[in-house]
Amino acid sequence: MDAAVLDRRTRTHDECVPPDLADRLLALGHADVVRAQAVAEDGDWFCARAWARWPAGRGRSEEALEVLAPYVGTGWWTAAAEAARLLEEAGRGEEALGLVRPFARGGERLALRHLALSLARCGRGEEAHALLIPHVADWLLAEALVEASAGLGRDEEIATLLEARIVAGRPCVRCGSAECAGRDPEPFNAVALLAAVRERQERTDEAVEALRTYGGSLVVDNRDPLAELLIRHDRVDELRAHAAGEDREEAARHLAELLEARGDVEGAIEVYRRQTEYDPWHAPALLARLLARHGRDAEAVEVVRAMNSAEDWIVDLLYELLAAEGRAGEGLAHLDALEARGAWEPWELFRLRARLLAACGRLDEAVEEARTSSGSGGPYAAEEMARLLADAGRPEEAVPFLDADRPEHRRTLGLLLIERGRAEEAVTLLRAPRSTTPPPEPEPGPADHGDCPPF
Repeated sequence: MDAAVLDRRTRTHDECVPPDLADRLLALGHADVVRAQAVAEDGDWFCARAWARWPAGRGRSEEALEVLAPYVGTGWWTAAAEAARLLEEAGRGEEALGLVRPFARGGERLALRHLALSLARCGRGEEAHALLIPHVADWLLAEALVEASAGLGRDEEIATLLEARIVAGRPCVRCGSAECAGRDPEPFNAVALLAAVRERQERTDEAVEALRTYGGSLVVDNRDPLAELLIRHDRVDELRAHAAGEDREEAARHLAELLEARGDVEGAIEVYRRQTEYDPWHAPALLARLLARHGRDAEAVEVVRAMNSAEDWIVDLLYELLAAEGRAGEGLAHLDALEARGAWEPWELFRLRARLLAACGRLDEAVEEARTSSGSGGPYAAEEMARLLADAGRPEEAVPFLDADRPEHRRTLGLLLIERGRAEEAVTLLRAPRSTTPPPEPEPGPADHGDCPPF
């Protein structure tokens, strides 16, 4: 085994059994197949991890660790982290720490975080604090510092450090100027972490004030820390004020979801309707999904129709809503109009047409179109057709649509083979090296621009 090869395969899900398929093999009773791949000379990491978790969950940690040992022996951090996690779960915390420490000393950032949080869980928070305090400028390690320091009585010290990193006039970390209009705190999550510390100190007003002051730059990964804080403390009126206005899409979504969860569907609808003034794309889509969740499909369709957009994700939503309401035929008519405008790739047109035909009960027509039309999107269309057939309970017809020599088909074909009981064949396919010579592409027709999705 080679750490670089393992890491590449893990990141790309290439030449390996993907994690969900390894779990599916175990669930279907193919434990012998998974273990064979786990202990093979050129081992499969996801099979090894899935297999190790199975005996570990039944109190057989030694058996699990034996499977992981060759992977850990390559010096690959990912394997060491999994082995350390299993050791800690088995009550062998000191062994887990011993396994992680060399990686942390070697500069592996994730290992340092893992080590500090493990120490904190073992009641050695002061050691964790000492490890992390020099790294307060690193967003990941600063986050770990706040988590590991809980209950140590060091909240004020940490808050002071974080405040120093967001103080007005602090030079920009990129250009060095205190006047830089684009300067941000370093780390970027310093304000959110400061608010978390103040909230832990039961100084909620100070936490809110910090987030309000810097709120414009804090929304990350669809999360608005100020909105979440206000929800935790039931400060709904303040949340309404925060959600009103431009660039408040996530706050509005948080408010609408809160109102919906409390049974105030009309209130949630009104939040999204107001937000469409500032956000004419996502707010109407969220409103349509809200209406559909509450059985108001016809209203949801009209909301999306009113957007009058040919953007792929909006058209997808429109057809999804039409199909759910039994109006897939209207979707086909709409698609014909889009096709006449000539703005869509053949792949997208086929993908949408096939789904709508299936929703109309005309799956055989979609199958025939996929088999006979040269402009149906090439290999991507074949994969879409295979999925539709599999979803319709016709996997035996789906398999011939897929080409084992095409890497983009392997995952779908592998799952189909697994579901049909052909586990060993699926594993051989998934683990096969990529061909150095790509398969020939079909000649594009006069209206084609290629056979790849338009992203």
